[in-house]
Amino acid sequence: MHTATRTDPPPPAQHTADSHDRIRVHGARVNNLRNVDIELPKRRLTAFTGISGSGKSSLVFGTIAAESQRMINETYSAFIQGFMPTLARPDVDVLDGLTTAIIVDQERMGADPRSTVGTATDANAMLRILFSRFATPHIGSPQAFSFNVASISGAGAVTVERSGQKIKERRSFSITGGMCPRCEGRGSVTDIDLTQLYDENKSLADGALTIPGYKAGGWNHRLYAASGLVDPDKPIRRYTKKQLHDLLYREPTRMKIEGINMTYEGLVLRVQKSMLAKDPEAMQPHIRAFVDRAVTFATCPDCHGTRLSELARSATIDGISIADACAMQISDLAGWVRQLHEPTAAPLLTALGETLDSFVEIGLGYLSLDRPAGTLSGGEAQRTKMIRHLGSSLTDVTYVFDEPTIGLHPHDIQRMNTLLLRLRDKGNTVLVVEHKPETIAIADHVVDLGPGAGTDGGTICFTGTVAELRASDTVTGRHLDDRASLKPSVRTATGALAIRDARAHNLQGVDVDIPLGVLVAVTGVAGSGKSSLIDGSVSGRDGVVTIDQGAIKGSRRSNPATYTGLLDPIRKAFAAANGVKPALFSANSEGACPTCNGAGVVYTDLAMMAGVATTCEECDGKRFQAAVLDYHLGDRDISEVLAMSVTEAERFFATGDSRVPAAHRILGHLVDVGLGYLRIGQPLPTLSGGERQRLKLATHLGEQGGIFVLDEPTTGLHLADVEQLLGLLDRLVDSGKSVIVIEHHQAVMAHADWIIDLGPGAGHDGGRVVFEGTPADLVADGSTLTGQHLASYVGA
Repeated sequence: MHTATRTDPPPPAQHTADSHDRIRVHGARVNNLRNVDIELPKRRLTAFTGISGSGKSSLVFGTIAAESQRMINETYSAFIQGFMPTLARPDVDVLDGLTTAIIVDQERMGADPRSTVGTATDANAMLRILFSRFATPHIGSPQAFSFNVASISGAGAVTVERSGQKIKERRSFSITGGMCPRCEGRGSVTDIDLTQLYDENKSLADGALTIPGYKAGGWNHRLYAASGLVDPDKPIRRYTKKQLHDLLYREPTRMKIEGINMTYEGLVLRVQKSMLAKDPEAMQPHIRAFVDRAVTFATCPDCHGTRLSELARSATIDGISIADACAMQISDLAGWVRQLHEPTAAPLLTALGETLDSFVEIGLGYLSLDRPAGTLSGGEAQRTKMIRHLGSSLTDVTYVFDEPTIGLHPHDIQRMNTLLLRLRDKGNTVLVVEHKPETIAIADHVVDLGPGAGTDGGTICFTGTVAELRASDTVTGRHLDDRASLKPSVRTATGALAIRDARAHNLQGVDVDIPLGVLVAVTGVAGSGKSSLIDGSVSGRDGVVTIDQGAIKGSRRSNPATYTGLLDPIRKAFAAANGVKPALFSANSEGACPTCNGAGVVYTDLAMMAGVATTCEECDGKRFQAAVLDYHLGDRDISEVLAMSVTEAERFFATGDSRVPAAHRILGHLVDVGLGYLRIGQPLPTLSGGERQRLKLATHLGEQGGIFVLDEPTTGLHLADVEQLLGLLDRLVDSGKSVIVIEHHQAVMAHADWIIDLGPGAGHDGGRVVFEGTPADLVADGSTLTGQHLASYVGA
């Protein structure tokens, strides 16, 4: 009998389209990257690790994400591209296999006073539609509930052409907006102290105006002195009521002043437009100081801070106005929306409910929709940007995250990890720049950059799995399992800072004594009231130096030397050594190369195409005139000094002909915070987030305050750098300072002398002190979330 042999069919050949499963990068040279070659798996979660400044952001954001966005922009017509930001191609040889990149970064959200959590996430837009359809009484369209739309009306004659004849018709129009007319939708009103604007005992000619930029002889001063409305030689206290009104409150009026057509407006109106409409963080220090001195902000008495007109607040659904809804904690608002039954608005209610549920799911249920966007921390802003992507049906997208665990309590990190994995499991590529071992642990693939920072970094030290990273000899691999231990003994307090009945935001009448002369950690889940307690009751007191998470502002012309004030003593030393003016040694002043104006590069604008920056041929990128470079301090010219690293410059200014004690002191602070590798003339925009945080810390180390408040100083720090930070905090305390740290990192908690834990939850579930004592007592107590996670961390 013949037996037939069975043959299995050959496996189907892989479709060509399925072979594009890698993102390939070859020859990347952005910032400090050194011809980096790497392949990344698609539809996987890849974590990028390495010490701060090693090149992680340059590879992920500056190369991969930047090129993806640039190529997407190029799919639009040249007309459309003319209205979009132009992006230069990253300095890289080959980028292959890219997909659409969605960037969710740490950048703070716009600080415009009319920008809120609700407007930033479209939740407000959906609420306005809901109230315009179902609120009683009916007051108008959705814009009747918008605090960004003013109510206006008008009437007049218009000329229209019909059948060859011009006919005049009377027309009228009206727009019902929801903006409060008193505060113009800002929620607060400003009261200006007139004594800070002028000295009433002087005349304009004698320099009565005391506003920055209004010195006698300048254009701002001549606008008033030469207007003809007031007598410039008469003291202001002797003005008539009309003259004083013209000086301070006159509405904008076109007139000829000194032969030039100009718009005159009252001093108060001009100050409000030119200074008060700006983000305070973006102001120059002397302008910010003037505004803080001259202006007081108070809740608008008409709208009670809701920003909305009385008409908008009068329409309600089940007794709830849109102002009430926006003021609710989002977790409560989500419950209120779920109990609404309007069959005709089912799609709207579903979409609104999903958006609000996403806030709760991502750990932001304690916020309210009327929270100003500019007050969100970096971590809160990043998670708020995630909201619109959580329910997205898009797949094969590359999501790029910059330390998504910033500002998260260990309790919340697991929730964030779940969200990242969910995005990956939908078929997306997830790239995460991260330092926290809890998030690195969930990665499918790890890329470690280094070995050092700045010029010592920019190379790939390791690629592989988390298990392989642990076994590697890289800096990250060696420190991945680092755990700080509880101190055997803690310092004894030298006094106490009393806080009584603190009620800022969600605080519920908190009474607490903060020990002085020791290292105090203030802990609790995100939204528990930590920042409200410290910012509201400690920061601002005499002798308190606060170092917050606010971003460092700076252009390409700004660098560590200008930001820290280091350049001032250096310029004076160069000037004294050579018998010339200090201004010659500034690339932003008299010493600037005339061809590139001190920028070092020449920019060529190519309209909708990316501009081209070429090294200036006149100064060869050194930014200074050739004559300036003939002057030396020691044996170096000013461009050579700016090219030094912090460590090299510290030695240079320590002894000999180049000894400059003021410069040496500032450089010592930069070394203390671990920035010895930075070039002192390196442009600020090229610094990483962790480097900027430490640069800000270094600028405050020399201040004389007795109490230092630090808001999450471990932000952006590699595991290896945390140990150095703890040493710096110890040195501050041992020098006689009191240090208060708002922190989520367990290493800082374990190292503290005293812990104040807030909670037990977030929003209205928090705002109470749930524990005070030493870290060892917190671990032994074990009743709070912080205590449980700290116990797990130290292995107790």
